Amino acid sequence: MSLNNENNQNVDLLDDNVPTDFERIASLKRRSFIGAGALCGAALFLGGNLLSSNVLANEVSQAARGKGRNGSTGSLLGFRNVAASTADKVVVPPGYDVDVLIRWGDPLFNGVPEFKHDGTNTAEDQERQFGDNTDGMSFFPFYNKFGRIDPDRALMAINNEYTNYKYLFPDGRTPQSADDVRKALAAEGVTVIEVRRRKGRWVFKRDSRYNRRVHGNVPMAIQGPAAGHAWLRSNEHPTGKTARGTFQNCANGMTPWGTYLTCEENFNGCFGSTDPNITLTTAQKRYGLSASSSNNWFPYNERFDLSKDPNEANHFGWVVEIDPFDPTSTPVKRTALGRFKHENAAVTSTRDGRIVVYMGDDERGEFIYKFVSSQRYNPHNPKANRDILDDGTLYVAKFDDGDGDVNNPKGSGQWIELTHGKNGLTAANGFNNQAEILIHARLAGTQVGATRMDRPEWIAVSPINGQVFCTLTNNSKRGSDDMPVNGPNPRANNIYGQILRWEEKDPSATAFEWDLFLMAGNPAVHPEDPYDGSENINADNMFNSPDGLGFDESGRLWIETDGEDSNEGDYAGMGNNQMLCADPNTGEVRRFLVGPTGCEVTGLAFAPDYRTMFVGIQHPTGQFPDYLPNGRPRSTVLAITRRDGGVIGA
Repeated sequence: MSLNNENNQNVDLLDDNVPTDFERIASLKRRSFIGAGALCGAALFLGGNLLSSNVLANEVSQAARGKGRNGSTGSLLGFRNVAASTADKVVVPPGYDVDVLIRWGDPLFNGVPEFKHDGTNTAEDQERQFGDNTDGMSFFPFYNKFGRIDPDRALMAINNEYTNYKYLFPDGRTPQSADDVRKALAAEGVTVIEVRRRKGRWVFKRDSRYNRRVHGNVPMAIQGPAAGHAWLRSNEHPTGKTARGTFQNCANGMTPWGTYLTCEENFNGCFGSTDPNITLTTAQKRYGLSASSSNNWFPYNERFDLSKDPNEANHFGWVVEIDPFDPTSTPVKRTALGRFKHENAAVTSTRDGRIVVYMGDDERGEFIYKFVSSQRYNPHNPKANRDILDDGTLYVAKFDDGDGDVNNPKGSGQWIELTHGKNGLTAANGFNNQAEILIHARLAGTQVGATRMDRPEWIAVSPINGQVFCTLTNNSKRGSDDMPVNGPNPRANNIYGQILRWEEKDPSATAFEWDLFLMAGNPAVHPEDPYDGSENINADNMFNSPDGLGFDESGRLWIETDGEDSNEGDYAGMGNNQMLCADPNTGEVRRFLVGPTGCEVTGLAFAPDYRTMFVGIQHPTGQFPDYLPNGRPRSTVLAITRRDGGVIGA
């Protein structure tokens, strides 16, 4: 295995001065390729099955499948299972190489200071450096004048979820000044970078005019049914139609018109109150807001002080749409998709061409949602799709208790509409209009009787058959009086997590059938009890807390974990957090990658030919990736390739 730290250097392979009209033509071409493999697996990772046909896509599809499908024999998984590891390094199967694409603090532009391991980079530095704690990501290829993918040039949009103060500041304390808060906000959000392929390896291009930071102080627009509502009018934004910044960006989505969806998750911890006796509303409490805050922003920046600007918190918890090809564009918070702790946004389409977005609310006992657009996607008129996510119907999932099979439960469910005037969502029940339903989507879900889940995280849609998969990562409160076990959440004190699967006749359907694709567990510690895991879990592939989730084009399901890595007790033998790969047809699961100490493995994208995989390493705690004496660990995006040039995983 190689770990090449030189790949963050400036690469100048092609002319940067591409005319704007070519970019728009390329953007139009991009729309017609979505869903058949031309978007490098990124859309498929996020659930895209927006099907179209073209020769190039078919060629990529056939290459990606390799042996083990469509008439050939053997498993869909064509790599050797990796053993669990506790080492401070990345471990991949034999025959694979790992390169560093970009690390926290790497300058995006010439003239910006390099990362300083003593924590003395300024807020201004961080606003022009790669952000901290990489998470969800998508890959956006360029197209040439013939409308085909440029095989050597692309953009990547990458989330920077949060920052570790232990490493951000010299003294490792929480922010102690307004400038500290500015630096913390600069470390979060989204980074857009240009990447080029050089001698078969993808590398980051410093000083590209497309490189961009979308952080916690960048101007935003608010659109959709909630825009302008009184609850969105803050001291700084009295119209309720603008906001400032995005942060706590967990996972992502990708639209067929070539934009990036970033998802705001744990925003509540960024707010507090200088008035310790503040009286919080029921809704504020439901969204986890409190007078105290682990981030300590509120004493130094009034917009995070609930006692001085209570509506500022309502500007967060949304899905934000960003155009990576236009670095001057204003990101848009799409309120029609509801406000909660968004984990990711899995984009797909109905048979009649409407856009569907599946979403999970990553909190113990919260819900799974689906948005269905009113407007049909138009592949021939890009501008017609720009606001398609502002008009549609939001639903929340209700599952039955299933057939009672503890080891392999299955059942049915329904999507309940969250529309004002329906299903009890009326003024009499505290919902005066559609805007209030969307701003307080959690309360609306409770009102209509949605099923409380074990922390719904990433959702992905199979490109092969349209089945939908969702990671339910864990839930220590499951089995309590207010959160009893139920069909898709069958284990009390759920320390291991499971992957839920459902199937609809069409993504617009309001009914579905569900089962559990797998239940994580430890058969060595818990033989023959519900915590040993499902039948496809064994001593060689066991794990806990499935989190990131996605498909490649040929239907391999990639599973990333963010769980307990103590490697002892209930977690003995599991080692560090990891990435696994599953064959949805057979249920076979193999471990593909193990991360360094203390990390979460998260984020996934593929190059157009599926011969490079991009993976994120978040919050490592050792010396990864620089391995310098007294050096600070840095979250990192990796590029993984096969030495024989083959398709990843095949």
